[in-house]
Amino acid sequence: MTAEPVPLDATLRALADGNRRAILGVVRDGPRAVGEIASETAMSQQAVSHHLRVLRGAGLVSETRDGTRHLFLVRADGFDVVRQFIEDFWPQRLAALKAAAENAAEKAAEKAAKRHA
Repeated sequence: MTAEPVPLDATLRALADGNRRAILGVVRDGPRAVGEIASETAMSQQAVSHHLRVLRGAGLVSETRDGTRHLFLVRADGFDVVRQFIEDFWPQRLAALKAAAENAAEKAAEKAAKRHA
């Protein structure tokens, strides 16, 4: 059974908070417990737990258990909705950039031709 995709808005809201981005930086390289995250981010365990709930709800972290410890790890696929949103703009932006560059080159060539005429 595949999880339902998380809406873009929830993911962007989760990423908009600097504390959540700091937590993602801590759990990016390996599973970490709430206490470890709290000590590395200078946040209380309660605050870290709150932010982890938001991140988990947005599909950006996963939770596993190691005995009694709850460990959190980045879910790289959780960023897919943001990546896809941004990638949808590239073809238009690249075409606009190409047109602007070609237009600038044409104007420069015309200007140079006028100077040499």
